[in-house]
Amino acid sequence: MTDTSLSPPMQPVLRVEHLSKSFGALKASNDVSLDLYPGEIHALIGPNGAGKSTLIKQISGGLQPDMGRIELLGHDVTALDTVARARMGLGRTFQISSLAMEFSVLQNAVLGALGACGKSLGFFRNVMKDKALLEVAEEALSRVGLLQAAQQRTADLSHGQRRQLEVAVALTLKPRLFLMDEPMAGLGASGSKELTGFLDQLRYEAPILLVEHDMDAVFALADRISVLVYGAVIATGTADEIRNHPEVRRAYLGEEDET
Repeated sequence: MTDTSLSPPMQPVLRVEHLSKSFGALKASNDVSLDLYPGEIHALIGPNGAGKSTLIKQISGGLQPDMGRIELLGHDVTALDTVARARMGLGRTFQISSLAMEFSVLQNAVLGALGACGKSLGFFRNVMKDKALLEVAEEALSRVGLLQAAQQRTADLSHGQRRQLEVAVALTLKPRLFLMDEPMAGLGASGSKELTGFLDQLRYEAPILLVEHDMDAVFALADRISVLVYGAVIATGTADEIRNHPEVRRAYLGEEDET
């Protein structure tokens, strides 16, 4: 029997330390610290205007912080751009779809695989015949249940199917972690339930930092929840801890303390 007391502590896949970002007098990120561990879904919630999108842009490399540090797999990536972070294993899905709508489902997936290997888009017609890239793309589509729709035009997909395709494109990058920005947005109850089940399994391949307004999905999925209000994290804890946190109930869940 292994003596687990001597095992080294688990290291976070993502560590954000004291991140701050201001736009004039507005503090969009105010000394934010959080982390993400293997196998975990860490949800980030907060009211509109809390600074969630600004924080995600900093973590993904689209926006430089004024202060603070971002570590990916133990490496300081604060100064790296979006492409460099993606190549290190950061996969992202967007609140607003970034898919090529006139391309087929398969072509979008191949684009992801193409970016993962660093080839130029100028060779796109040729790579649609590249067996290795096609295998990566088709495997990702199979994972999300879209392989049968591979030749369908992306614009003709349902909203939920487009969300699935975004995840498939991210999977072609062989990510070490996911940043997901409101993946449930626009889905009906059945679509949200289906995607919730998929993400619950996906966490074991790559942990997920999840920004989401669907509180049913958040409470069903998240191992930990961080609450962002006016650019600052006011609480981090389990679903039960966040549900019962008086400051969170006042600031975000819209409840008053009982007297």
